[in-house]
Amino acid sequence: MFALTLRAPFAPSKPSGFDIGPASRVLVASVGAVMSLLCLIAIGRALAGLTPELPHLRNVAIAIHVVAVLPAIPLGAYVLLARKGDARHKQLGKIWLALMLLTAFSAIFITSGGGYGPIHVFIPLTIFSAWRSVATARRGNIPAHKRQLVFTYVTGLVFPGLAAFLLPGRLMNVMLFG
Repeated sequence: MFALTLRAPFAPSKPSGFDIGPASRVLVASVGAVMSLLCLIAIGRALAGLTPELPHLRNVAIAIHVVAVLPAIPLGAYVLLARKGDARHKQLGKIWLALMLLTAFSAIFITSGGGYGPIHVFIPLTIFSAWRSVATARRGNIPAHKRQLVFTYVTGLVFPGLAAFLLPGRLMNVMLFG
């Protein structure tokens, strides 16, 4: 006998769930919340005129970089923390990876004193990790896909974000601390 089952369009083929593990959830939620809050404070200070002049923003590459990375921080956290497998997860994941790639490619054109610094090591890591994230998902290797996306979040946003806020003279440091 044949059984006929109807499925709603874009419905996940497997049950979705919160599946990055408790330690990763705590890391992503904590870092995403703190970095998003720091960004909001820094932007608020800049908009209120509480920062010195920001010549960084005259550089088109830096402006593109900032415009791409600011929504990538909370969106990446949301995609990693929310239910997986449905159409919304896939669409938001694609948007997040596009923002991450725009962030990485714009960083190629950001140099201090004409050369690349240690922070630029995150550019190829982010690009490679984004590619691996898509490749593992397409192959159906979801455990590897999850690992790659957490790796992308940490190496593409967390470590460079810490540098952006903590190193004197960097745009986010100037906006946050004056």
